[in-house]
Amino acid sequence: MQFEVIAKCPTTKARVSRMTLAHGTTMLPTFMPVATQAAIKGLTAQQMEALGITLILNNTYHLNLRPGIAVFDAAGGAHRFQGWKRNLLTDSGGFQLVSLSHFTKITEEGALFESPFTGEPTMLTPEESISIQHSIGADIIMQLDDVVPSLLTGPRVEEATWRSVRWLDRCVAFHEKNGRGKNQNLFAIVQGGLDTRLRDSCLEEMIKRRDHVSGYAVGGLSGGEAKDDFWRVVNQCTDKLPADKPRYCMGIGFAEDLLVCVALGIDMADCVFPTRTARFGVALTCSGPLNLRLAKHAKDFDPIDKQCPCPTCSSGTSRAFLHHLVAEETVAAHAVTQHNIVFQATLMGRVRDAIVAGTFPAFLRAFFLTYFGGDAGDRRTDSDRKNKNIVKKDEGEAGPTYPKWCVDALRSVGVDILEGVVGARVIDGSGARWEYANAAADN
Repeated sequence: MQFEVIAKCPTTKARVSRMTLAHGTTMLPTFMPVATQAAIKGLTAQQMEALGITLILNNTYHLNLRPGIAVFDAAGGAHRFQGWKRNLLTDSGGFQLVSLSHFTKITEEGALFESPFTGEPTMLTPEESISIQHSIGADIIMQLDDVVPSLLTGPRVEEATWRSVRWLDRCVAFHEKNGRGKNQNLFAIVQGGLDTRLRDSCLEEMIKRRDHVSGYAVGGLSGGEAKDDFWRVVNQCTDKLPADKPRYCMGIGFAEDLLVCVALGIDMADCVFPTRTARFGVALTCSGPLNLRLAKHAKDFDPIDKQCPCPTCSSGTSRAFLHHLVAEETVAAHAVTQHNIVFQATLMGRVRDAIVAGTFPAFLRAFFLTYFGGDAGDRRTDSDRKNKNIVKKDEGEAGPTYPKWCVDALRSVGVDILEGVVGARVIDGSGARWEYANAAADN
């Protein structure tokens, strides 16, 4: 890996970097779409490359079960198997310790899984996890970590934290013994739950091993913890992680989460959210998620976003057409998936441009004013526009409503997104503007 920081925000901890791997260059910050089974659901590898995506994620645990490592060894790795010519990251299987906990028993040796398909037991050790990732051939591979639910407290969290450090040592030893370091880059994963003391201890230990890893991930979050806890842990980690290595926050995909994490110094992120939510008919926009299942879109002949360069929007595919097909025909899922992937990529591209131009704080203020703002922008229907209507706000609401956690997180790095905003309200909670409340009645 070649990693070069090429621009820094003078106010926040945001930065633009160039990460060059065996399958090309990826500019950071970036969002990685998740191809769990070696494919983005509904899209081909060629379509993904045409959308400008340079880095995707495969799932080690699932690919080990199906099609199995023998297939990858015979194919010459996952790049050839799935026809993907750009960069690839594999997780280690650690997340499945939580998501499939009813199938799993954790010991110091590793994780004993019961196959959800056959019921057969499978031991996933740190060495086996790295071996599987070697066969898959990913450009970035992750250590096996002992993952616990983010809301868990008590001795199990400390046990998992220190075990993750020990398992990193075993991953490093196996990886280096097999001489794969030239083309496959091992990342460590910082654990410690929401306990600042444990996070510091884990950070200290993993930073000691900086000469044996190519980058660091912040793990153990996005599991239902309060947003205020989430951003503080991310900030704690980026304050201490080495500046000469990429920093990856695992499992985040909401636009507000991405922008806050970039401001806090994160370079990479992944989540199933953009593609999964597309299959439910939800399109991502700078004015918030757009629920195409709602009846108000039935006669709206505008695209999701007139400025979006994705194939769906640039071809003029209307909201009305997508409303007609969503949840009924796979073509709608494909169309919205393409849009959501391009939305994430375009957003991160705009972030990089703003950092390079030295205007990132202003970009944050403008983005959040639109995203949490009062005029609803692209969320209006043709009827709304014709009658000069806006989406109704709460009674007495004078201006945009911002989530307190976003305000506090960005203030911690010198950006006040309330600056110059008239009538802003600050509320607790995530602040996400979802259009689900009246979906049943409006369909």
